[in-house]
This record gives sequence, structure tokens and C-alpha cells, in this order.
Amino acid sequence: MKPDGVRGHLDALILAVLEDGPRHGYAVIEALQARSGGALDLPTGTVYPALRRLERSRWIDGSWSTVGGRKRRTYQLTEAGRRALHGRRTEWREFRQVIENVLGAGVRSSGERGPGAGGAGERSSGERGPGAGGAGEAGPGAAWPATQ
Repeated sequence: MKPDGVRGHLDALILAVLEDGPRHGYAVIEALQARSGGALDLPTGTVYPALRRLERSRWIDGSWSTVGGRKRRTYQLTEAGRRALHGRRTEWREFRQVIENVLGAGVRSSGERGPGAGGAGERSSGERGPGAGGAGEAGPGAAWPATQ
């Protein structure tokens, strides 16, 4: 998945992988990749600025340590970060439900039918829409005639 695909969700994703415990920056990237089954293969240029932003917002706390002779910044979730993660999860569930309601199955659970299914408010079988062919039609991009 491209970095643009997580736009607006990256902070919550990072907070979620830090919920398991402290991680250094590259371990955050590895955790995102592992938990997504490889779908989130985000570059350091996407994740590290987000880590700095989350640290400035005090949702995570970073500290320097030396591991194997290398300095690493390790991040952990703060209490404010836990609250933010809870809020983001709630928002995500609501958003996911709304999107599922719109993009979900063609036949809705309430018995409503999608466009072209012939339900109430649909065009009669004699009416033609764009791209249906027929005399005087402008072609596939033509607009529906105005209703009176």
C-alpha cells in the first residue's frame, strides 16, 4: 500500500503498534508491516516525521539509548496517546460502518435495491439513460434528461 493510502490514519496506526510496548523507529516500521501482512511497507521518510509529530503532541515519549553501539530513539505511548488511540479507534469504527453502508453489498439489509434494480423511483422499462443507445442520444457521457 502506498503511503498516500494511509493518509489521515498513520498516527493511529503508529499509536496502535506502540500500544504493545516501546519500540525504536525502525521497529515501528517492521511492526506496521508485520501487523498488516506486508501491505504497509512504509518508507522511513513517512514514519519518522510522524513519530516526531506524535512526540511533539505528547502522544508518545521518545528517549535515546545505545543498542549494539548504535544510538536509537525508542518511543512509547503516553497516557494522552492511549486516550488519543481510543478516540481514533472509535472514529475508525464509525467511519468504517458509514463506508460499508455506502459501498457494501448491492442489496442492502433493509431490502433496498441499488440503481438499476427496478425498485420504486426507478425509471420505467421504456425510459433510457445515458449510454443506452437510441435515436438522438449523445453517447455514453450524455446527461439524464431533466424530469418535470
